[in-house]
Amino acid sequence: MGNLVNLTLDDGIAVVRVDNPPVNALSHAVRAGLRDGLRAALNNPQTSAVVIFCAGRSFFSGADIREFGQRPQAPFLPDLISEIEAAPVPVIAAMHGNALGGGLEVALGAHYRVAVKGTRFGLPEVSLGLLPGAGGTQRLPRLFPAADAARLITGGKPVETHAALSLGLIDRIGSSNDACAEGVAFARELIAAGKEPRRVGSLPCNQLEPAELEAITAETAKAARGATAPLACLEAVKAAMTLPFGEGLKKERALFQDLMASDESKALIHAFFAERQVGKLPEAESVEPRAIRRVGVVGGGTMGAGIAVSALLSGLDVTLAERDEAAAAKAAASVGQMLGNAVDRGKLAGTQREAILAASFRTTTCFEDFAPADLVIEAVFESMDVKKDVFTRLDQVCRPGAILASNTSYLDLNAIAAMTSRPQDVIGLHFFSPAHVMRLLEVVVGAETAPDAVASGFALAKRLKKVAVRAGVCDGFIGNRILSHYSKAVYGMVLAGASPYAVDRALTGFGLAMGPFAVGDLAGLDIGWANRKRLARYRDPHELYPEFADRLCELGRFGRKSGRGFYIYEDGAGRARPDPEVEEIIAAERAAKGITPRSIGEKDIISRYMAAMVNEAARVVGDGIALRPLDVDVTLLNGYGFPRWRGGPMHYADTIGLDQILQDISRFHEEDPIFWQPAPLLERLAAEGRTFASLNT
Repeated sequence: MGNLVNLTLDDGIAVVRVDNPPVNALSHAVRAGLRDGLRAALNNPQTSAVVIFCAGRSFFSGADIREFGQRPQAPFLPDLISEIEAAPVPVIAAMHGNALGGGLEVALGAHYRVAVKGTRFGLPEVSLGLLPGAGGTQRLPRLFPAADAARLITGGKPVETHAALSLGLIDRIGSSNDACAEGVAFARELIAAGKEPRRVGSLPCNQLEPAELEAITAETAKAARGATAPLACLEAVKAAMTLPFGEGLKKERALFQDLMASDESKALIHAFFAERQVGKLPEAESVEPRAIRRVGVVGGGTMGAGIAVSALLSGLDVTLAERDEAAAAKAAASVGQMLGNAVDRGKLAGTQREAILAASFRTTTCFEDFAPADLVIEAVFESMDVKKDVFTRLDQVCRPGAILASNTSYLDLNAIAAMTSRPQDVIGLHFFSPAHVMRLLEVVVGAETAPDAVASGFALAKRLKKVAVRAGVCDGFIGNRILSHYSKAVYGMVLAGASPYAVDRALTGFGLAMGPFAVGDLAGLDIGWANRKRLARYRDPHELYPEFADRLCELGRFGRKSGRGFYIYEDGAGRARPDPEVEEIIAAERAAKGITPRSIGEKDIISRYMAAMVNEAARVVGDGIALRPLDVDVTLLNGYGFPRWRGGPMHYADTIGLDQILQDISRFHEEDPIFWQPAPLLERLAAEGRTFASLNT
């Protein structure tokens, strides 16, 4: 059985112990060892029961990601689980930590299940564009209520120990934290009671009423936003309810193999690995990050309060500075409310909220109170003059070695750092709103930023449970620079004849969480307006500049916060409806510019949107602002609502072909030669027959 699996026998109970750190992934060697251990136990006439247990911090947590993309080797997991289920003596799965994916499927193949407190159970395969392919979709609905099983499989979110017990997934929760001892004790009870194997595959499947199935199907389709795996998961659950167990397993396997071959699964697996590779930085390799325990935040608006809450929820001590006592009190109230919302969502206990506010958070009006801070993050108004003033003052009061960070979305970090005597300690930490919710954190590296400051930014992101991406200095860094470019393409196609509402429909149909005009309304149209005014002096005088968004802002229509933007928002509930006046404003501008509107179909809307995004992303990589194409993908997936099941814009471009992107740009160039100019990197890769993925190594 090798070093990964060992077998012990004591008083008739065989314990098959797996030790494959760090998460006991079900690698080929583990599967082979588990099979051999089971067979050895069953071949011993003294064996009355078998306990499957994992050493370390977890039960099996799923497949071995190192084997993704490789040809699978026997023993295959479905066959191994069927062999476990067929055992002639009771088999008990003794679980702790996580029992996820194939790990939970192994437990479902066992006859009885015991877990210690804190164990989590889930089938997250849908997050990789797959479904549980080793019997999970067929066995779970035989234990779980069918609706709960369907939601767990299609949504991929795990359940905790007490929920698993109440729903019938496990037989008991152990009274200790020793899963092996709990499994052995349970086995002794089963033997004493004369219990026989209880095979889940032999149980009748729980059913869904037709109306309930219809509701879950609609709910799943809406949440999937065009992805196919969630609906395939539901199809497999329906097979469990309508087919004999053996036929259901065959149906599950066929659906699994179809998904394995899909572009969707390849995209989601790419996203999975990209998020693990994005933190590998040559400049910070083998560099120890600085210790960060005490954090200062300058500015208590929506962004500053969100940053403070994110830090507090991660166990950091926070001092927040505002300009006067009234503003400080308002910021404190915002932080308290956000923490209260965390309590309402079950993310935080009420007593924890009170303890955090009492011991770990304070407001001030004096920058001198930042003297002991390890890190100070500026989150003030997006004005270079204001930010320069803040950093000049921070330089005077912060201790040597403290990191000074700016949350700027667009401005030149090097110009900000030049206001200090310590540019090596200055870094950009560009949070996304709401900062305590959004996963993306752009770590912006200035010309003189020290490697250990960069490493500290990534370490902070990990502590805050965010995905960090390294960005160089330019206007907008990675995400907002690309956003500014494809926004021009979106506005340009509206000026040419598309309705903003048709654009939003086409792009949500493509899989975006929201269309660009709805996003603009949500963020506040005045933000983009201010940025366009800031950059107006750099605009090519020959550029055909769409003015309709500026007209809306001039009318005080800033989006949801003002009740009107591109959409009309009624009843304070965020419900949006198209506004005929917007169409009139756009039509008037077309007439003034002599533009005859033409029909732009859904396919063309998507082609223009993606060509603009990919083209500017290629410039961002070519300019060295993003280290690799995968950094762009991670940024757009985690901060800009790009559909995860498409893998990110660079992966998407590789999927449809760089030649196709170039052909689209060439076609659009005939209409607008100033805007549509192919990026040199895109041209070079296409000419060489290479992909963006070839640059990710």
